[in-house]
Amino acid sequence: MNTEAETATEEAVEEKLNLSIDVKETSACERHVTVTVPRSDIERYFAKQFDELVPRAEVPGFRVGKAPRQLVEKKFRKQLANQVKGSLVMDSLTQVSESQDFSAISEPDLDFEQVEIPEEGDMTYEFNIEVRPEFDVPNWKGLSLERPEHEFTDADIDDHLKNLSHQFSDLTPVDDAVAADDFVVCNITSSVDGDTISSAEEELIQVRKTLSLSDATIEKFDKLMVGAKADDKKTVSVEISEHADNEELRGKTVDLEFEVLDVKRIESKEPADVAKQLGIESAEELRKLVRSSMEERLQYAQRETIRDQISKVLTESASWELPPDLLRRQSKRELDRSVMEMRSSGFSEQEIIARENTLRKNILEKTETLLKEHFILERIAEDEKIEDEPADYDLEVARIAAQQNDSPRRVRARLERTGQMDSLRNMIIERKVIEQITDSAKFKGTKYEVNQKPESSALNYFAAGFKADIPEAKYDGGEAEPIPQAKPERN
Repeated sequence: MNTEAETATEEAVEEKLNLSIDVKETSACERHVTVTVPRSDIERYFAKQFDELVPRAEVPGFRVGKAPRQLVEKKFRKQLANQVKGSLVMDSLTQVSESQDFSAISEPDLDFEQVEIPEEGDMTYEFNIEVRPEFDVPNWKGLSLERPEHEFTDADIDDHLKNLSHQFSDLTPVDDAVAADDFVVCNITSSVDGDTISSAEEELIQVRKTLSLSDATIEKFDKLMVGAKADDKKTVSVEISEHADNEELRGKTVDLEFEVLDVKRIESKEPADVAKQLGIESAEELRKLVRSSMEERLQYAQRETIRDQISKVLTESASWELPPDLLRRQSKRELDRSVMEMRSSGFSEQEIIARENTLRKNILEKTETLLKEHFILERIAEDEKIEDEPADYDLEVARIAAQQNDSPRRVRARLERTGQMDSLRNMIIERKVIEQITDSAKFKGTKYEVNQKPESSALNYFAAGFKADIPEAKYDGGEAEPIPQAKPERN
């Protein structure tokens, strides 16, 4: 049972710190914070530590817990300093979060090791933190929007079945020269001035007009490869994207060599054979699934078209600048969100890779718009009390699992393991807000292009080499904890 003195000390420590907090706005999304902890609070925290230590302190010449407090304080003060510092930083950061009107969107950039408790006087430390910008929510009700519309016909289904049969058909090696739409198995080597910077082995590529790489695009790829045979080598120079992972080669030219190992051609299958391969009972059942898949793609196109228009309206007046580091970190999350949307809508891996490669070409500009849009949608979600529910996650995971022919349990585990649940949360909340915006909008129907023959192939290959992802903002805080994230920030 606690003594009166111990209870009083505990209550004293629970008192708020008498902090001096100075916040400077360095940009719309950044704050520089200086925190000063007065000497009286420092000593109060030391007193708490000694209250716990004195009854069990071992000091030569005294029985355990019987040494005079003054002697214990002198002997162990330096040893307890780090614990006191950790508690002070943790509690003061929490208090800063509660007392300030900004909404943190990252952990504070604080080096815990650089914080020191002085022998005399107050303790002061500083940190930078990214925050949600302050802005007036633009008018989002009653917008005039366009939406692609289409009624699918039997002819549309037939055309899509032909494309689907190609996806599930066998590829047969041929001795012929490469023709358009054939597949080539290649070893790829990237080099600059003869020095290899990247390579890949046995990549399977369909010969189309354009080949999209992760950081470059090869135009007239069909003209490069048509006529080639096994053992031939084809070379081409490409310009690396300004937003490539390898900063040193951005905007520069890289030489690519394609060593043709094999040429393969599609052996088309009948719909009944495709149905059998997919474990579907009949060709008619396959047609129903194809129609459903096409309708999902139309819904995806509608969402993307509507969202682009809404994004333009919402961000038109968002002139505030975003920190470059924040944009780079968020760019990967935007890629994750886009991929997740496409998987949920039934797109093939080839189509998803093509979309990723396209996004990478202008990812920072795209991310800037989408991050501004995200802040605005979050504000609307707060104002309208729109929240995510467990059932929302179950539905989205089930959709992805169905498209990937996998179990929801494994899909959810994979999303959690790869850190994509945050992207899924963003997608759910933002989709709900977009739906609320569209509910009050006025629509004009536009044409939807069905079964367009793709003119490009996509390859997940970095011609300029690939570096590890930019790490999240670190918080090397020892025993202290970061400022709690503002709710419902979902970045």
